[in-house]
Amino acid sequence: MLDEETEKPNDLEETEESEGTVGELSESENSPETEGGEEKTEGGEPEAPRRQRRERAGARAGGGRTSTAALEPPTEPPPTPRLYERFKNEIVPTMVREFSYKSSMEVPRLQKIVLNIGVGEALTNGRAIEAASRDLTTISGQKPIVTKARQSIAGFKVRQGNPIGTAVTLRGARMYHFLDRLVNTALPRIRDFRGLPRRGLDGRGNFSIGIREQIIFPEIDYNDIDKIRGLQVTIATSAKNDTEAIRLLELYGMPFIKDTVEA
Repeated sequence: MLDEETEKPNDLEETEESEGTVGELSESENSPETEGGEEKTEGGEPEAPRRQRRERAGARAGGGRTSTAALEPPTEPPPTPRLYERFKNEIVPTMVREFSYKSSMEVPRLQKIVLNIGVGEALTNGRAIEAASRDLTTISGQKPIVTKARQSIAGFKVRQGNPIGTAVTLRGARMYHFLDRLVNTALPRIRDFRGLPRRGLDGRGNFSIGIREQIIFPEIDYNDIDKIRGLQVTIATSAKNDTEAIRLLELYGMPFIKDTVEA
């Protein structure tokens, strides 16, 4: 009996040792040094993929910061139009002196400039309106609207609602910038230009100019247009009569033909 009791503890020790060796073998099989030759972190994830993900995340974060910095609005405001500065500093004092205004607020001002291109061929050519709108956008820097026929005209085969042109209205800074380019850049490019006639006034302070070719504007590339088109430029002012309107436009630099006095 004693021998049997003494043998039992020995058996238990052998089983504990065998379990320990099995546990060591299983741990060694799952160890980071023995599985596929890759190092693992404490979470059981390989170190190399984690490092690559961190680098990619850092690159994305750096790129995001660069893009947001590039999209930051400019700190300096846009410059004031040159003709507006001339109006305040030169035109207003001159008009007050010449017309004996009691206040500088009586001096006529520019209200708007309307550009219009009539596209009669739009009835047969569906792309004419698109081409004219593209040219007008390039000239004015503003997206135009498509004008439609108000009534049907059988002689011209026009029905009410048909697109027949495109127009754009400029105000504020764009109006002054366009007038500056028109007077100093576009009009001198007209062939055999000798000045603008004064008959374009309507008696209420508005002046209209008919331009035969849109290529006089340097923004238009001759190789990109599909056809030579004309346009109409209407300058609306707050002048009460043609005399004030013509003098206002002359001070802006509009090259009018001088009136000849017969002897």
